[in-house]
Amino acid sequence: MLTGQYVFTQVIGHLPLHTFRRCIARYQGDRKVKDFSCMDQFQCMAFAQLTWRESLRDIEVSLRSQPDKLYHMGFRSRVARNTLANANAVRDWRIYADFAQRLIIIARQLYADEPLDIDWKDAVYALDSTTIDLCLSLFPWAPFRTTKSAIKLHTLLDLRGSIPSFIFISDGKMHDVNILDQLVLEPGAFYVMDRGYTDFERLARLHDAGCFFVTRARTNLKAQRRYSRPVDRSTGIVCDQTIVLTGFYSRQGYECPLRRIKFNDQVTGKTLIFLTNNFALSAKDIARLYKYRWQVELFFKWIKQHLRIKAFFGTSENAVKTQIWIAVSVYVLVAIIKKRLNLTASLYQILQILSLTLFEKIPLDQLLNLKQATVDDDLLSNQLNLFD
Repeated sequence: MLTGQYVFTQVIGHLPLHTFRRCIARYQGDRKVKDFSCMDQFQCMAFAQLTWRESLRDIEVSLRSQPDKLYHMGFRSRVARNTLANANAVRDWRIYADFAQRLIIIARQLYADEPLDIDWKDAVYALDSTTIDLCLSLFPWAPFRTTKSAIKLHTLLDLRGSIPSFIFISDGKMHDVNILDQLVLEPGAFYVMDRGYTDFERLARLHDAGCFFVTRARTNLKAQRRYSRPVDRSTGIVCDQTIVLTGFYSRQGYECPLRRIKFNDQVTGKTLIFLTNNFALSAKDIARLYKYRWQVELFFKWIKQHLRIKAFFGTSENAVKTQIWIAVSVYVLVAIIKKRLNLTASLYQILQILSLTLFEKIPLDQLLNLKQATVDDDLLSNQLNLFD
């Protein structure tokens, strides 16, 4: 008989549980709770994310199928569908939001030395949002269109390790550019955005805070060229100019000079025009920085495909936000495990392996190293040849 911890217990063991208890105490999550604590709720929802459960009943049946193992996996209460549904609707979602932010801090420290193609020591972020469509009759608290509801996941992704450093959940009506008012700006950092975030008054705040930004220029941009730098057109750079804005409102919002770079993508044949307030990096590095913005699109695609954030176990705002923040916690936790154990497997491979082995007793590093087991040659020599 195997002795040791279950895989699920080893995964949960990478969480800073003392921090989680402080988050629970901050919002009085376990106040007047006799059974099924916040820890039990978190573990049930994390189990659902890791094993791709489709409903509350699915979670209940899956966990109750292993009653002798639940206590040793950390579950201290009986798992029931109604109890979990009530916890998701009532327990403050900010408990799990604060805990996810703490996990993000740990992950960013682990991935701080991840290399980029450009010579830049400060942080580089990609900012974007994704929309998750909802049913209007079930989610009336998240208005979007006249016939449907939706929520938006506004994400600031740290490109060193693809770790989300900031997440804000809003209804579908909130315009993307408004999220710039919510950011805690980091002097010296780069913020890479698409042209949906082009608001010159808000970009001026980034400039005044000592931050750098890279975005795309709108087609109706009014500007005057002051200076042109020599460029190597064989790299795809068409022009590298210093400009000042001449539009009435844009000039009032941003008075300082900007750098305009025209880039011809030789792969797609598209011509892109970038705006930035950084005059130190080469034009080629600025174009490469904007290409990194695609990482946030891949992040959205990944979590939608491999985590449960498109179908929800509850319809209240609290239940939806609870599920999303626990999903984010699971994503960051897997990234932490990958770095701490120095694994070569991708996050996708790690999730697939964990989804099938949570009830097993196998050392986590041995389970996830993806080394192919080899058969001893001596054993092979003792086998009879069937076709002799």
